[in-house]
Amino acid sequence: MGKSLVFIAAAVLAMTSSTMRAQSAPSSSDSERKIVWRVAPKYPDLAKKMNIHGTVRVEAVVRPNGSVKSTRVLGGNPVLVNAAVEAVEKWRFASTQGDTTEVVQLVFDTMQ
Repeated sequence: MGKSLVFIAAAVLAMTSSTMRAQSAPSSSDSERKIVWRVAPKYPDLAKKMNIHGTVRVEAVVRPNGSVKSTRVLGGNPVLVNAAVEAVEKWRFASTQGDTTEVVQLVFDTMQ
């Protein structure tokens, strides 16, 4: 029993330290359009203090000129959502013929 408790504690510690790498930039995009200008989100002070991390998924409607027309949050911690949306609204995508809908993920991690 004691060995299994130590093993579980070690596993939890290893998982915690591996997921707390410094990163607050977007991690990936399901975008069909190339992102030509990306603004990293500002990590909210409250999230840092509370050690909140995670991924926020944002759907962006992009105009033909590449500017973001509107956004919609698809998921993520409410403490991180506003920072993610504010960043994505400043992004620029490659120009195209019409509006497109792009889904992007922004990863927030507490160790910076």
